[in-house]
Amino acid sequence: MNRLACIALGLALAGFPLVGGDFYINLGSQIFIAAILAASLNLLVGYGGLVSLGHAAWIGLAAYTSAWLYLRLGFAHWITAPLALVVTTLIAGLFGWIALRATGLGFLMITLALSQVLWGTAYRWAAVTGGDNGLSGLTRPAPFGISIDAPAAFYYFSLTVAILAIWMMARFVNSPFGAALRGSRDESRRMNALGHNVWLVRWLSFVYSGFWGAVAGLLFVYYHKYIHPTALSLTSSAEVLLGVIAGGAGTVAGPIVGAAIVLLLKNYVSAYLERWNMLLGAVFVLIVIFMPDGVVPGFRRWWLRWRKQ
Repeated sequence: MNRLACIALGLALAGFPLVGGDFYINLGSQIFIAAILAASLNLLVGYGGLVSLGHAAWIGLAAYTSAWLYLRLGFAHWITAPLALVVTTLIAGLFGWIALRATGLGFLMITLALSQVLWGTAYRWAAVTGGDNGLSGLTRPAPFGISIDAPAAFYYFSLTVAILAIWMMARFVNSPFGAALRGSRDESRRMNALGHNVWLVRWLSFVYSGFWGAVAGLLFVYYHKYIHPTALSLTSSAEVLLGVIAGGAGTVAGPIVGAAIVLLLKNYVSAYLERWNMLLGAVFVLIVIFMPDGVVPGFRRWWLRWRKQ
């Protein structure tokens, strides 16, 4: 049944550009980008028990690095992309080394503070980041000589990257290392007693999460062809965290569903409601009340209950 559902979903996603207009195709691309970012945060929140309020730092840092190398130094995309991933992953390693000196609320506050340092730098260092004007004039790459400028082409490109990213993260959490990460979440003292280096497990997971956040950042800047400091803002980090919690932290599909809910409310409902964020808050409250574990675990529980009747 699960295999048939995956095949049906794959066919629906592959055929969507054939029936959808450009607005909906672009919206689908944005959902794929948000899904990668939410899934990367879920590695920390759902499987590591580490709630971060600074995850937008990776999407902004990778986007700014790629844009600056392209616009200021004239590097080609095949150079800027790996350099942006390396720089962002190295910064994630440094931030993880600092933030993981604490857990719980302390960890949350440190990640928030570090991300705000980057956000403030993006605003103030106008010579590099363009300040409040951001960086514009970017182009999209042409992987293997294939143009992805058209909405449908970029949709398939982002879909391919999203499938690869989520598959890699799913393999990560289902590996023995993923089991050690879950163990550090549930029984950190026992894991230490068993000889596991809990700090190292969390740090490597933090770095891995930052890497996939950087991948989302590259897709983000390729989609918009523009980057602004708001990409690093607290609001952006909160939206990602909201998507993870609403969809179901600690599940593979949860962050994808949660990211889709947030993006649909933000980009579609906002065209009809001026105070769309109030509706987002109301939806989140309803999810917490009726599905405290998130949408995906909630529907799974309802489905199993219905089948038993």
